[in-house]
Amino acid sequence: MNTNYDLHPHSLVRHLGKPATEFTREDLIRFVEERRIGMVNFRYVAGDGRLKTLNFVLNGRDHLYDILTYGERVDGSSLFPFMETGNSDLYVVPRYRTAFLNPFSEEPALEILCSFFDHRGEPLELSPEYILQKAIREFRKNTALDFKCMGELEYYVNSKSTRFFQATDQKGYHESEPFTKFEEMRKEALRLIAACGGQVKYGHSEVGNFVKEDEAFEQQEIEFLPTSPEEAANQLIIGKWVLRMLAMRMGVEVSFAPKITSGKAGSGLHFHMLLEKEGKNVVLENGKISDLSKRAIAGILDMADALTAFGNTIPTSYLRLVPHQEAPTNICWGARNRSALVRVPLGWTGNNAMAATANPVNPPEVPPTVSKQTFEFRVPDGSADIHLTIAGLIVAAEHGLKMGNALEMAEELYIEGSLYGNPKARKLEQLPASCVESASRLESKRAIFEANGIFPARLIDYTLARLRNFRDENLRKELAGDENATKELVMKFIHCQ
Repeated sequence: MNTNYDLHPHSLVRHLGKPATEFTREDLIRFVEERRIGMVNFRYVAGDGRLKTLNFVLNGRDHLYDILTYGERVDGSSLFPFMETGNSDLYVVPRYRTAFLNPFSEEPALEILCSFFDHRGEPLELSPEYILQKAIREFRKNTALDFKCMGELEYYVNSKSTRFFQATDQKGYHESEPFTKFEEMRKEALRLIAACGGQVKYGHSEVGNFVKEDEAFEQQEIEFLPTSPEEAANQLIIGKWVLRMLAMRMGVEVSFAPKITSGKAGSGLHFHMLLEKEGKNVVLENGKISDLSKRAIAGILDMADALTAFGNTIPTSYLRLVPHQEAPTNICWGARNRSALVRVPLGWTGNNAMAATANPVNPPEVPPTVSKQTFEFRVPDGSADIHLTIAGLIVAAEHGLKMGNALEMAEELYIEGSLYGNPKARKLEQLPASCVESASRLESKRAIFEANGIFPARLIDYTLARLRNFRDENLRKELAGDENATKELVMKFIHCQ
């Protein structure tokens, strides 16, 4: 065994002695045989954003070889609402690098994420996963840069209230046990996500917590490490699955919905991004945000309203995007500013010898840091189509790199300090206030998404129709002061994506 991987949380990496990116068909066959695994499960993300499953009970080595080599047929019209039943057969084919051991199955089972292929054996043009692949390919080809990203997965856990050691209402940020009741669940989720291949940064309790009608609601967050866009999408999808499985076992409810109730913190799905050139983070130049980054940010700001069509996909999304709730409403950016649509967080750019100050008796040597600087898109929520949202961000970043007025736009839309009370804020454009308005913004900018064949026109048409079908253009006014109607709407979308 390769000792470099002895302590790795991913059992296949540990057993095979190599990183997941290097897994081969033969590696998986060897792992199954040596670990005496009797079941393989194909997993794939359908049009509703959730993992679907196809189970195989293995009857021999030839059977395993067959499914790993050729995949299997599925009914695309039952998986994607925009596919017609008259020509809906698809193939699902496993991506070996995504394999992991199911942490919930009593009998050992190998899980593998799959890609969709059409009847000709070509990648399915309408598949969100393939749209993301195309966005990555075009960005790299046209810019000679690599786009890296990661997500912050916020969620609520609710259960019967014990009324012991309650955290202060809406003051749950980084609380510890016993004032947070689901720290153990979160730590178990971190462990299991890592075992499934996710690159976890950390977890903590979030702002939102309240007791209502003898039910306790606690907001939590799991943040990942920056990685390739495909892997960033995979670990968010797996993270949601792990949390839901844990919730079911514990007899509690978990929700990624953007809004649980009015007046309380909503849950976002923030994306941190960085640009690399030849493996080096180029977000900063001489310790300041680079012109390259400013151009990319300008492109994201220019496309932010249309990006809500993929990142804020249900009516309750727009109950979160309201002032004074740490959610953006104005199209702007700023450093360390949580009310800005794009935030440039702290990135260890100042005095990095803080550990020496904190440990004066035996101060450690602090070597120069490799840049960790990112910029963060704070609009999406748990209803987001994760693959399409990341693909849209890549398209928007490339759009900014091509814009002739990108630096001027970045300067104009930069907000220093608090947004509220700032005279510059009055001139800023607003994000959409409904799914219907989001559709209109997408329609006006669809040509940018469709360029180079990245987003198929048919998918844009479907997205526009679905958003407009909510007919929610007057929703905020209709719900004002009506707690029962708000609760009914929240419950309708409590298990989005």
